Amino acid sequence: MSIAPLDQENSEDNIVPGSAKPAQDASEEKKPVKRKRKRQSTSHLKAVPETLALREEMKAEAEKYVEHLDCSNPFTKATLEAWSRELLERMEQPEKFLGFMMVLIGNFFWKRQFLAIPFERRLLLLPHCLKHAEGCPAEYDEFGLDCEKCGACSIADYKVKAEKLGYKVLVAEGSPVVLKIIVGGYVDGILGVACLNVLEKSIDKVLIAGVPSYAIPLHSGDCKNTKMDEPWIWEVLEEYRPLEEPLTRSYLPTMRASNALFEENFDQILPPRRTKTEQAAQTPLGKTEAIAYDWLKHGGKRFRPFITLAAYNALNKNQTSTTNTDQPEQSYPLGVQKAAMAIEVFHKASLIHDDIEDDDQYRYGQETLHRQHGTGMAINIGDYLIGIGYRLLNEARADIGAEAASDLVEKMAAAHIKLCEGQGAEMSWQDSQSFELAPLDALQIYALKTSPAFEAALYAGIRMTGSVGEYEELISSFSRHIGVGFQILNDLKDWQGDDNNKLITGQDALAMRPTLLLALALQTADDHQKADLKDILLGNPSDGLRIGRLRKIYQDCDVFTKAEALVDKSRARAEELAESVDNEDFKQLLKFFCETVLAEETPEEKPEPNVLMPLAK
Repeated sequence: MSIAPLDQENSEDNIVPGSAKPAQDASEEKKPVKRKRKRQSTSHLKAVPETLALREEMKAEAEKYVEHLDCSNPFTKATLEAWSRELLERMEQPEKFLGFMMVLIGNFFWKRQFLAIPFERRLLLLPHCLKHAEGCPAEYDEFGLDCEKCGACSIADYKVKAEKLGYKVLVAEGSPVVLKIIVGGYVDGILGVACLNVLEKSIDKVLIAGVPSYAIPLHSGDCKNTKMDEPWIWEVLEEYRPLEEPLTRSYLPTMRASNALFEENFDQILPPRRTKTEQAAQTPLGKTEAIAYDWLKHGGKRFRPFITLAAYNALNKNQTSTTNTDQPEQSYPLGVQKAAMAIEVFHKASLIHDDIEDDDQYRYGQETLHRQHGTGMAINIGDYLIGIGYRLLNEARADIGAEAASDLVEKMAAAHIKLCEGQGAEMSWQDSQSFELAPLDALQIYALKTSPAFEAALYAGIRMTGSVGEYEELISSFSRHIGVGFQILNDLKDWQGDDNNKLITGQDALAMRPTLLLALALQTADDHQKADLKDILLGNPSDGLRIGRLRKIYQDCDVFTKAEALVDKSRARAEELAESVDNEDFKQLLKFFCETVLAEETPEEKPEPNVLMPLAK
C-alpha cells in the first residue's frame, strides 16, 4: 500500500526537507552521502596542549579574540567552532587543539557576565575524576559524590571555599542535569570543571540558552586521578564584578516562566475542582482529575509552552527585555499563561492516546499511563485533558481577547485533526500488513503527527500579540521542517535506547510502525533482504534476535546515514527560513528553535534523577 497525500498543505513540494523534488531526493540516495557532520567522531580534536606555557598563550589569545566579537546573542556550536578554527590558524596551531580553543573562547565570551552573578546564584560543577581513586572514603548518593573532606584530593579545597562564598556545589556530570537546575531557578551561572568530552556536550545544551558559564578543562579524559591548571579556577571562583545589565540575550527567564506554569503557578492557572483536598482526590469522582493533573505536572521538557511564551516576547513590543537573568521568571498575563499551558495539555493528551494505540511500555522513564491504570482509564484521562485544554483557551479571553482566543481554538483544532490523520494513517498501514512503504509516505505521516503542534505553539505566541499576518505561511513551513527533522531524530534515538521514554532499543521497528528508517530499508533492500525484513517484522524469532537482524539490514542499506542526511536537510531549510525574518528577536528565537529541537542527544547525555532536590532546600 502506498499512502496518498493526506493534506494539500503537506503535498510533495512541502514534505521532504530541502528539495524541489522530494520523492526523487529520498528515493535516489543509493550511495552513502559524504558530508561534514557534527555527529562524526571528534576525539582527534580534543587534545590539550602539553605545556603550561602553550596553554597560557592560547588562553591570552582567546581573550584578545573575544574583545572584537558581537556578544549580543549566544553563539551556536558551529559558530564557536568557526571562531576557534580561525584563531588556531592565526596562531599556527594544529587542529587537534580545536576543542580546547572552543572552551577558551566560550569562557571569555561569557566571563564578564559570569563574574556579575552573585556567588549565591552560581553553581560549581566538579567531576568525579578529580577524587583520589585509591582509598577515597566518600560515597555516592543520588546527588553525586558526598565528599568527606579528607584532604586526599583537591575536591574538598574547592568545595569548602565555594560553599563559604555561597556557591551551590555538585560533584557530578551531565549538561541536562545542570540545565534543569538552572531552569528550576536555583542558580544563574556555572563554573564547571570537566574533560573536553563533557565540555563539548555542554555547549549545545547550556550555552545556546544564554547561561553564563566558565569552564576549566582537565588535562585528560581518562577519568582517573586527572589534573587541571588550578590557578585558572581560583581566578574566577572568588571574583564578583556586577554589571548594570547583561550583554547577551538569554532565554533563561522564559524557560523559567514556562517551568513556573507547572510548578509555582499551576493552581492559579488550573485550580482543582474535584481534588481540593487529599481525601477528595482519593474518591472515585476525584480520581480522574487527580491522575490527569499529576500527569500534566510531571515529565516532559515543557518546550511547547516555552515556544509560545518566547514567541509572545519576541513580537510583543510592551514586553520587557528577555536578557535579564536576575529575575527568576518573567511576568505574563494570566490569559497568556493559560494559552501556553493549553499547548502542553493537548500534547500530553495526545501522548496518552498515542501510547495506547502503539502499546508503548514507557514514558518519561515510567510505565505508560494505560499500563499503570488500565486502557479505559487512560483513554478517559486523555479525553479529559482535551476538554481541559479547550476550557483554558476559552478562559484566556479575558486577557487576550475573544477574537484571538477564537483563532487559537481554530488553530488547536486544526492541529488536533492533522495529528489524528497522521496517527490514523500509521495505524491503517499497520493493519494492512503491507510491506510497501516509500520514504515520502513516512515523511507525510511525520509532518501530520509532529509539525502541527510546533506550528500551534508558535502561532499562539504571535497571535496573542496581535495579527499573525506576514508570519503565518513562514511558521507553517518552518514547523513542517522542524517537525519532520525532529521525528527522524526520534527514530534514530529509538535505536540508541531512551530512558526518558522507551527504554527498549528498536521498539518502533518491532511494533511494525511506518518509520522512515523502515521505508529507506525497503527502498534499498534486495529481494533476500526484503524477505528477511518481512520475516523479522512478522515476529520471527525472539525480540533480541530480531533486533540484531534488523540492525544488520539497516546498516547494510546505509539507512542511518541517509536518515541523518534528511535531518540535515530539515535543519538547513528551517535555518534558511529563520534567516529570512526581519524581526531580530523572532529570528533569534527561530534559530534557537533549530539548535535545540534538532540537536542530537547521545546516550551519555541522559538526565539523572532527583538532582534538583538538594538545591531546592
